Amino acid sequence: MTANSLRKPADNAPDQAEGAAPREAMRLSPTTRGSRERPIDLVRLSLHTLGDRALEVELLQLFDAQSEQIVARLPAFLRPDDRRIMRDFCHTLKGSARAVGAGRVASAAGEYEDALAHAPAGADLSEFRQEVCDAVAEARDAIAQLLG
Repeated sequence: MTANSLRKPADNAPDQAEGAAPREAMRLSPTTRGSRERPIDLVRLSLHTLGDRALEVELLQLFDAQSEQIVARLPAFLRPDDRRIMRDFCHTLKGSARAVGAGRVASAAGEYEDALAHAPAGADLSEFRQEVCDAVAEARDAIAQLLG
């Protein structure tokens, strides 16, 4: 499987043109790699906290701790029954990341969640896991600098 990311085409997507190359139903590597997005979007965070600096600090600290715990629980290799648990972890991480403006983490966690839901059994999803780990490490570094 050498495709680029795991994405199902939208149900309302137009049918491909006659004679066109077949559309890939699934791509099996993350698309967030190399994103130039800031690790923490401070404007989004401020909007979510109504500018309350103490609340911003508290949310960043909570996200820092939670993301560290979740990444530690993402095993490199999955057994079939681990997928549901890992999807739940990714879903939680995605929501938390959105709340603090960690867009790359949210995107990576969302892609890993989709991959866990739709990839065939035995598919190598290690690139998705690594992308989540890298995005979380970048966000945690930014948080450490912000809260220094």
